[in-house]
Amino acid sequence: MQNKGLIKFFAILFALVSIYQLSFTYVASNVKSEAKAFAGDNPDKELKYLDSIGKVKVLNLGFTDFTYDEVKNKQINKGLDLEGGINVILQISIKDVLKGLANNSKNPVFNKSLADATANLEGNKSYLDKFFEAFDANSSGTTKLASPEIFANRNLQGEGGIAFEMSDAQAKKVIRKKVDESIESAYKVLRERIDKFGVTQPNIQKLGATGRILVELPGAKDVDRIKKLLGGKAQLEFWETYKIEEIGNFLVATNEALKKTEIKKTETKTVAKDSLNALLTDTQDSTKAKKGNDPLFDKIVGQGGGPVLGYFAPKDTATINAYFKRPEIRILLAADQHYAKFVWSKPTTIKDAKAKDVEVVELYALKGNRDNVPAMNGGLVTDAKDTFDQMGKPAVSMQMNSQGAKVWEELTGRAFSQKSYIAIVLDNIVYSAPGVTSGPIAGGRSEITGSFDVAETKDLANVLNAGKLPASADIIQSTVVGPSLGQAAIDAGTISSVLGFLLVCLWMVFYYGKAGWYANLALLLNLLFLFGIMASFGFVLTLPGIAGIVLTLGTAVDANIIIFERAKEELREGKSLSEAVVASYGWHGAMRSIIDANVTHVLTGAILFIFGTGPIKGFALTLLIGIVTSMFTSIFIARIFIDRNIAGKGDLTFSTNITKNWFTNFHFDFIKIKKFTYIFSSIVVVVSLVSIFFVNGLDEGVDFVGGRTFQVKFEKPIDATVVSDELSAAFGTPVEAKILGDDDQLKITTKYKIQQDGVAVDEEVNQILYKALAKYYPNTSYDKFTNTYDGKKVGVLQASKVGASISEDIKTNSYWAVLGAMAAIFLYLMVSFRKWQYSLGAIAAVAHDVIFVLGIYSLCYKFMPFHMEMDQHFIAAILTVIGYSMNDTVIVFDRIREFIIGNRKGSFEDIVNASINTTLSRTLNTSLMMIIVLLTMFIFGGESIRGFIFAMLVGIVVGTYSSLFIATPVLVDTISKDDKHNIEDKHNKE
Repeated sequence: MQNKGLIKFFAILFALVSIYQLSFTYVASNVKSEAKAFAGDNPDKELKYLDSIGKVKVLNLGFTDFTYDEVKNKQINKGLDLEGGINVILQISIKDVLKGLANNSKNPVFNKSLADATANLEGNKSYLDKFFEAFDANSSGTTKLASPEIFANRNLQGEGGIAFEMSDAQAKKVIRKKVDESIESAYKVLRERIDKFGVTQPNIQKLGATGRILVELPGAKDVDRIKKLLGGKAQLEFWETYKIEEIGNFLVATNEALKKTEIKKTETKTVAKDSLNALLTDTQDSTKAKKGNDPLFDKIVGQGGGPVLGYFAPKDTATINAYFKRPEIRILLAADQHYAKFVWSKPTTIKDAKAKDVEVVELYALKGNRDNVPAMNGGLVTDAKDTFDQMGKPAVSMQMNSQGAKVWEELTGRAFSQKSYIAIVLDNIVYSAPGVTSGPIAGGRSEITGSFDVAETKDLANVLNAGKLPASADIIQSTVVGPSLGQAAIDAGTISSVLGFLLVCLWMVFYYGKAGWYANLALLLNLLFLFGIMASFGFVLTLPGIAGIVLTLGTAVDANIIIFERAKEELREGKSLSEAVVASYGWHGAMRSIIDANVTHVLTGAILFIFGTGPIKGFALTLLIGIVTSMFTSIFIARIFIDRNIAGKGDLTFSTNITKNWFTNFHFDFIKIKKFTYIFSSIVVVVSLVSIFFVNGLDEGVDFVGGRTFQVKFEKPIDATVVSDELSAAFGTPVEAKILGDDDQLKITTKYKIQQDGVAVDEEVNQILYKALAKYYPNTSYDKFTNTYDGKKVGVLQASKVGASISEDIKTNSYWAVLGAMAAIFLYLMVSFRKWQYSLGAIAAVAHDVIFVLGIYSLCYKFMPFHMEMDQHFIAAILTVIGYSMNDTVIVFDRIREFIIGNRKGSFEDIVNASINTTLSRTLNTSLMMIIVLLTMFIFGGESIRGFIFAMLVGIVVGTYSSLFIATPVLVDTISKDDKHNIEDKHNKE
């Protein structure tokens, strides 16, 4: 081997760099362990301890030293499935951005195009593209984007803006740029909010040009609070309000009008005092009343006053909102109240007639206007701080700019003189509506008080300082993982990795003797390089990433197996040990097969990385890194050990006494039985397709259809059917509950309101889930049930949501990923082998494998003891199967090409059979390594990836079969008779 010294130098250098980079992870882990021991079970105490030693030197390398903060930033980052925390994908509303750019244009073509784009949005299509398509169709050239009443308004005129004379094509370029700027602005606002929140090592990144932003908060635990922080637009507004006596006549008229359309049964109940009757009829004795005949008033559960029109149950707000939106109801408003805007407060608690606490929301009527703009907005606030008012309650003090100070003085002066109220509204929720008792407030400094807690005032001050989002940010996908679940995943991943590594090493020594030891040393170095690269570039380690590392063990020995088997063949032909090694490492030896096999792996891994998201990207990235490090260590490092042996003792063997004659002189006629394998495979394919399309279908997970899933741990074993029925009744829609691993743990799936985005809906789902299951948790509060914390044993351990819009994209990406991988491999093999028949044989085998795996999942998902869902993990498994199926096929095809170029005698079928038989040891060994690794992961890798691993396990077994009994027979049958005759004439010529 040439340049051996240079390779040694780089190997030592890479090893030292890897050890250096991994030392930070080792030290950070030790410090965290010390912090955990110091804090006991108190996570706040642990966090304070780690914060206190941030500037303390914890690593001294002699030539330099590092503080804990520096060490922490250089360690291998763990994904949420290992660390615990919250991961969300936010969709910035491009519709809101366009409306803002168009200054809320009333143009009918513009607004119809917005509606059409929303209705016709497809997977993997941007909203902006669909809007442009809809606008072109609706305008038919009669209305221009650069119209003064659309985008050529005062806000977009000037340099870099839109001029009246612009064509639609020119205007589109400007609009795209402005939309990109809005997304960048949203990204910066979210970054600032998160940085001030205090989460360790947050990750926030834009996802291409989709308007989506990924946010990962490792270690975050307060689910509802964080979702509000991320999803809240932070639109602070100050509105003047109507008093109850001003709006009361409208409410009475509304109630009378609703009697004609809302028919209810009459029943007698004891209710809270009816504030409207008390106000409008001076009837004080109204604590008892007949209910059922007053559609609006019957829903009042507590007395209002001042700006509060009444207290209502949160579950009734949607119904009442629908009432107030009806045209026949809106027309009942007085002329000067035509633009009244009805809004709700945040939930609070009052006493009902029986002195019991009930959760309610307050109803307000804001003084709206034609443009639906408030008297003042939070954009005029220049500084905000969380504080406490004179009563010791949490509040937010704020300072306005000069314009804000002037508007605020006018607004408070008007409220003082009219004895009216000013509602403080954040993201369309009223937090308080105080009156003004001491005259106009000058100077622009004021204080927001209301029903806040300390965390809310901190977050409100945070978002006001960070600024508001340019458009709403809806959480379209989220994952919440508890730290205890993350630790369990680490334990499972560690066990499966170590055990898989040991089994691979044992097999290599058992089968290849001393050469196996050299392969194992190269494997150890491979793992060091892999982790070193991940640490150096700040890559995130996930549970699927650990699976990728374990699979890398199989990849790492794969090249050695091909080389060792080739060396054994060369030795049998009478070559010396050194000649056999040189030949086996040559291009016409094992190297061409290794390159072809690994290129197919790289192609599928790259496609998986491009189309995957979250943990799947981590899996693909680990796999790609592993392929590169495996090739380096297998081809160069193991070779150094082998050459050293040859130069010394020269006692190297590539087998043991037990295995030296395995698979030698094997003469099975694979082509002869092709009719039987065709029939068998055809039956399997037909049965699979019938099951997929006509009988069972596939168990599509929430990744593909949208929905929410919860991994819930109970205090004792539970009946999944009973829980499913109870939750279905609570949600009013079918809810699926399945045993997940232990019989005291369920995976709960619901599609309740999945079409609706927003933090309020997420919180509503959590509340319904908790209330429906509360009887199983007599000593667990809502916060304890929903949020994550260290040492959590019961309640929601993991939760995820996939919105309808992103699920369509995931499904589309998955189809393209599989088709793209097959197309890329087809083209590569056609270029490499120079005949399309090789590509066709390989793709036929891959298609067979994919359909076989899909069929197994379709036939078995209803009764298997583990989950077999179609999701991103499953697609990752399919793509991995495609890559590894190609491995065996390429080994056989390379040998066929070698024999065709060579002088082997016999018919074309004889040459193909000989190719298969002489490579059978390679084929079975490489597959066996993968099966050993996958079986280890299937048994010890944890419940969450069991279905993912099972798909790969089935795929590797089927892939080995198809490379022998499908790919090569298809190649034989598609090669023309003339080509076969030419090959046979050449080989059998005397």
